[in-house]
Amino acid sequence: MEVCGGQTHAILRTGLHQLLPPGLRLIHGPGCPVCVTALATLDAALALARRPEVILCSFGDMLRVPASDGATLLAARSEGADVRVLTTLIQALELARAAPQRQVVLLAVGFETTAPATALLARQALSQAVPNLSLLTAHGRVAAAMDALLQGETPSPLQGFLAAGHVCAVVGTGDLAALVQRHRRPVVVAGFAATDLLRALLACVRQLEAGQARLANAFGRVVRPEGNPAARELLAEVFEVVDQPWRGLGWIPAGGLALRAPYDQLDALRRFPGLALQAGHGGGACGPCTSEPLPAGGGEAQGSPCIAAAVLRGLALPPQCPAFGRLCRPEHPLGAPMVAEEGACAAYHRHGDGRPWARGGDRRP
Repeated sequence: MEVCGGQTHAILRTGLHQLLPPGLRLIHGPGCPVCVTALATLDAALALARRPEVILCSFGDMLRVPASDGATLLAARSEGADVRVLTTLIQALELARAAPQRQVVLLAVGFETTAPATALLARQALSQAVPNLSLLTAHGRVAAAMDALLQGETPSPLQGFLAAGHVCAVVGTGDLAALVQRHRRPVVVAGFAATDLLRALLACVRQLEAGQARLANAFGRVVRPEGNPAARELLAEVFEVVDQPWRGLGWIPAGGLALRAPYDQLDALRRFPGLALQAGHGGGACGPCTSEPLPAGGGEAQGSPCIAAAVLRGLALPPQCPAFGRLCRPEHPLGAPMVAEEGACAAYHRHGDGRPWARGGDRRP
């Protein structure tokens, strides 16, 4: 499994998946933060956006992802909600200063690659005493998701991982080394060019053929074992590790980052009383955030042909979905993997011809 949407796009764009020999198969992981943002978080964002005193900000992809009732932030904006698209996080701070009479809420989504930027924004907001800026965060920890994928009730078909090089460049490889020890699966840190991916794939296959399970780094020109010390220090200052729901995967132990004191005073769920209960945060099974096909929302309801949950867990390829390329397209997405730019369904639609060539089990068109 490659654990990054950017790597999935590179594999499909270059046709690497069509060149592999029999017996070697790449499984696409849940490597897109937009795709795995919990429905409860989207529900909270929608509830905030509909408040007249709130300006809700996020990046463009998040506006089209369906929440639990099928609604989107884009639809809420068309109905009068003040929802704005950012290109940089600092714009949220500038907006809060420019509109002191409004509450500016930033929906901050991403993995460890974007979490340092959110942490820096939180530090600036606190140090500059900007009272009307708050954060609704959904930052996931990739190694924890990899761990969860190997801990299902049935034995996992995954024999090895190609780890996301940009995540390791930030946080280092310590968590991956622990993963290898726990599950005895080879993990190879991979880059994003075709040659990077082939080098990592070869290193992983050689380990499997030799009956080995080690952590290897095939992206050494970028990734160091210790990662980026400055970024790690900033993350430790602003965030703490918490259990977190992932869309399609359920609650993942140590699966996310939450604001720690004193930065937790910027937490939108804390600033707006009752929001957490309304949106399904704060414990329990998190209703829609299960490992089963997702209920009510954007075509992922029971009875819908959308199999987004199976795609996110690496149990199916996008073209195996009966809705792929027909009912589900980028201009009319049914599930989050087709909405997000780095989603697996969007990758197949962009780089393929739209034919469901994998439905019969043949991996080649």
